[in-house]
Amino acid sequence: MLKYALLGFLSYQSLTGYELEQHIRASTAHFWHARLSQVYMTLKELEADGLVASVVELQESRPDRRVYSLTPAGQAALHTWLAAPLTERSLAKDPLLLKVFFSAAAGKDALLRQLRIQLDLHRQQRTVYSGDLPGMAAELVASDPKLQVDALLWDAVRDFGARYEDLYVAWLEETIQKLERDFPATS
Repeated sequence: MLKYALLGFLSYQSLTGYELEQHIRASTAHFWHARLSQVYMTLKELEADGLVASVVELQESRPDRRVYSLTPAGQAALHTWLAAPLTERSLAKDPLLLKVFFSAAAGKDALLRQLRIQLDLHRQQRTVYSGDLPGMAAELVASDPKLQVDALLWDAVRDFGARYEDLYVAWLEETIQKLERDFPATS
C-alpha cells in the first residue's frame, strides 16, 4: 500500500523522498504511516518498475537531492488501483485489545494503568483531528483551487479519524469504569 500512497502524493507534485515522508507524517500517518527508510526503498522499487522517474538536483550549500516524478505508467497504476473496489473488510491489529483480552493475570492496577495511558493518547489524537487539520486543507485549496475535491475527501478521512477517536475514548472511559467497579482487587 505504501507504493500507492507515494504514487498518490507524486500525482500532486514532484517530491524528494524526505518530502514524501514529511507529507505522510503531516497527513496519512494518522491511518497509513511509513518510516523514511521504507519510503526510499519503495521509491527505488517504483523507479525500477518505471512508475516514477528521478532527477538529481545539484545544490551548492547542501547535498544534492533526488526529486521523484510520476511517470505515465505510474499515473495509470494509481488510477487502476483507485478504480479497483475493495471487496474484503480490512482487519485492524490493535495491541491494546490483545493485551486487554489476556490481562486478567496482570491484575487490576496494571490494566487500569495501561488503559489510562491509552485514554490520554487517544484524547490527544482526537484533539489533532479537530485542531489544525481542517485549516491546513483550507489553506491548500486557497492556494490551489484545483484541490477542492481533494480537500473534500481529505476532510472525510479526517472526520473518520475524529469519529474513531471519539469511539475509542468512549470505550476506554466505559471500560475503566467497569473495571474499577467489577474487577476484583489484587491482593
